[in-house]
Amino acid sequence: MKRSPLHALVALGLIATACVPAAGGTSPIEVGALYPLSGSQGPGGQDELHGVQLAADYVNADGGIAGRKIALDRIDVPGSDAVPDAIDQLARKDVRFVVGSYGSTISRPAAMLASRRGMLFWETGAVGEMLPQPAGKLAFRVAPTGAALGKEAIDFVANVLAPKLGLASGSLRVAIAEVDDVYGREVGDGAAAEVRALGLPDAGVVLYDPHHLDAPAIVHRIADLHPNVLFVSAYLDDGIALRRETVSEKLPLAVNIGTSSSYCLPGFGQALGADAVGTFASDKPNSAFLKASGLAPDAQRLLTRAAADYRARYGADMSAAALSGFSSAWALFRDVMPEAATIAPDAVAAAALRMDLPTGSLPNGSGLRFAPPGAPDAGSNVAATSVIWEWVAPGRRAVVWPPRFAPAQVDATVVHG
Repeated sequence: MKRSPLHALVALGLIATACVPAAGGTSPIEVGALYPLSGSQGPGGQDELHGVQLAADYVNADGGIAGRKIALDRIDVPGSDAVPDAIDQLARKDVRFVVGSYGSTISRPAAMLASRRGMLFWETGAVGEMLPQPAGKLAFRVAPTGAALGKEAIDFVANVLAPKLGLASGSLRVAIAEVDDVYGREVGDGAAAEVRALGLPDAGVVLYDPHHLDAPAIVHRIADLHPNVLFVSAYLDDGIALRRETVSEKLPLAVNIGTSSSYCLPGFGQALGADAVGTFASDKPNSAFLKASGLAPDAQRLLTRAAADYRARYGADMSAAALSGFSSAWALFRDVMPEAATIAPDAVAAAALRMDLPTGSLPNGSGLRFAPPGAPDAGSNVAATSVIWEWVAPGRRAVVWPPRFAPAQVDATVVHG
């Protein structure tokens, strides 16, 4: 639903009650928080959880939800095998809401198992596909889907970058290299669908197992496809290895673009130095590389406040994961739960499906509008915002697209495959 004057008053704390009745008294609203806090995805998982915690702290400081504070029950979930026990722990405590999970391989089983227990699952950052049965009923994703990231990457190459490079779209021959799991397939399928939709020459897809990575063999398979555009859906270590081998083999590419979990991360540029320059990534924004003027005024103020508080608390800018966690949790705690008839999973899900906030309403540039159950993208936030990053110098990246949220412009002088 669109913001009403009543909602604005609630947000400002000027009335004592909202749509939520006082049932439950002043007891805390227990929310499970499932994130990888250790292992290879630990740093990103910690960032995302920090963003969620900051949003909960803000709402609690403003009186909570109808006088009830939010209490996060944090559980370290390094991988998918830890999900069943985590959900069991929460069920034994009668926790009815779960936020998570940074990792797509964690998100899918978490959404399924939580919904089977009657819990509402709220995905704050992972982009991989959720199972269709709970999606839009008791499972929602606020971040952009992997399919959307893949689509935006190909659309950017064809309609923005190719003209700057003097390339006709018909001359683009696109190959896709993707990790063979729920994350890689979701992103890669989105890219492949956009290649077909735009009528671009399709060189083919190369799948690989990240647990048995043979970068030279993968790059040789890519070379056999003779692409001049390479889209890569990878994790950080394999993304670095593939890019390094691509440069070493002098693969004749015009464009090399990746996505979240690799090409967008600071570690990608730190490891590759000059070899990263001229590559692109389709992903979520972070607080330091987002043009705040593209946000609604209240979202601008919230971003400024959150960025400063996060830096003071954690000693760093809000990464893409942190800003996604903060924005997604803020949407749940401030926009959705106060509009629910009761603080029960089905009532909160119904409130989520009524949301209609335009792009720029959340501090990461997203709006809030979920596809309903039964839709192809059920439970996905179709108003989520993604951006295009470019590595413009060794160790230095910038958001260059779309203009509404990009503080920099595409530097075509450094683009090389």
